[in-house]
Amino acid sequence: MKELWVDVRPWRKDLATAAIESGADILVVEDAARVRELGRVTTVAPDGDLVPGKDVFEIEVQDRPSEEKAVRMSREGYVIVRTPDWTVIPLENLVSRAERVIAAVGNRKEAELALGALEKGVRGVLLKTSDPSVIRDVGRLLKEGTGTVDLVPFTITAIRPVGMGDRVCVDTCTMMEEGQGILVGNTSSAFLLVQAETQENPYVAPRPFRVNAGAVHAYALMPGGKTAYLSEIAVSERVALVSAGGQVTEACVGRTKIEKRPLLLVEAEGAGRRASLILQNAETVRLVGEDGKPISVAALKVGDRVLGATAEAGRHFGVAVKETIVEK
Repeated sequence: MKELWVDVRPWRKDLATAAIESGADILVVEDAARVRELGRVTTVAPDGDLVPGKDVFEIEVQDRPSEEKAVRMSREGYVIVRTPDWTVIPLENLVSRAERVIAAVGNRKEAELALGALEKGVRGVLLKTSDPSVIRDVGRLLKEGTGTVDLVPFTITAIRPVGMGDRVCVDTCTMMEEGQGILVGNTSSAFLLVQAETQENPYVAPRPFRVNAGAVHAYALMPGGKTAYLSEIAVSERVALVSAGGQVTEACVGRTKIEKRPLLLVEAEGAGRRASLILQNAETVRLVGEDGKPISVAALKVGDRVLGATAEAGRHFGVAVKETIVEK
């Protein structure tokens, strides 16, 4: 997840409050004690969690020597980068060589440019503005929308019960909508979109915060293109929520529930890949159809087309790696 830093120097309570309410990760201030009166958030200050000149460095990059200095600084801590002529070119050079680059920006447009540098973007942005509405706008950019994923249709090829097993419900701190859920797969090369429990049914009330995601061994696609086993997703982690249109947002996990339930194997093909997923055999569990409408696994049939995504196979601690691997 990209980090939102907000510069509140000199101190203004309204800016600090807007930053905290917008989900800012770090506030750069002159006096950390003032921030503690408003809420719990990491600070950069002489008395803060991160100390200027020790954990965080600031530099203006205007030529090759200053760029080299910024790279060296990034090996010691975070480096806040400014440029006199704000363009993406020197930032791309830094992003390709340094992991802890924070780009100083003044508005949403600059933030979008920095976040897109060399595709992977900077670690985060440091926003300096006198307008609380700009803080909220950039906060929405970083915290509510984190990009897109290319969804493709998969054709169902097989559905069969596989007996009892442990499945995972991922309960988030976000109310989801129809067509929105988590991408899950038995392998790390192909995922199916499992919808949140948003639908009315005769048996239980809707739980739009929940995705009954699949068996404990399955991979879930996480923020930043990483994966995690469903069984290992923990409270306060961020999960990637995907809509039927491919928009990706992030949500905080409030709880996971692992329970023994009857399971169902779903197999599908699409985009030259085979996808499979073991889900709970229950009417409340739904995939997302090609038209964006939910399809209960109880009504799913061979030939139905559902949304999913493909990725490069081969993972080491959830990160894609280049190696020979066969997943079945």
